[in-house]
Amino acid sequence: MASLDGVAERTVTLGSLSKSHAMAGWRLGWAIAPETLVGHFGRLALCMFYGLPGFIQEAALTALANRAQIVADMRELYRRRRDIVYERLNGVPGLRCLLPEAGMFMMIDARGTGLDTHEFTWQLFSAQKVSVLDASAFGETANGYVRLGFVVDEPRLVEACERIAAFARERFDCSALAVQ
Repeated sequence: MASLDGVAERTVTLGSLSKSHAMAGWRLGWAIAPETLVGHFGRLALCMFYGLPGFIQEAALTALANRAQIVADMRELYRRRRDIVYERLNGVPGLRCLLPEAGMFMMIDARGTGLDTHEFTWQLFSAQKVSVLDASAFGETANGYVRLGFVVDEPRLVEACERIAAFARERFDCSALAVQ
């Protein structure tokens, strides 16, 4: 966008390692902006840098220096974890998984359980100690979905899927009985 005539002085380009290098929550990124705006960033950075630990800065440098290999490794890791989740949850009564082409999250339609997503997430956590996100926070098109992250090791991910499946089957059975 900034390469268009007359647009650079009105454009702010932001970047982050959160998604591209699976550094979610570390809040490390950059901005390319007009010089007048950059001055204001200095005050913001002063507040933020006091809270940015050195190990996160070191990890960011390593991530950028080894980007190609890290991305290839992460792509394979998340593809494998995605497949684990999809194989274990997509056929579960009451659930329908959207198979992502990339990324570290899967959207799961939980409406078939008879619960809205707020109830589903809280009851799942209470009953099975598994945490998923009510995806309605992402807008109307995500209503009825929960978001599951591929952020734990594979044995824990398998265990989480087993707990989610048990919870969903129980709710689906109750929902089906209520309809009869």
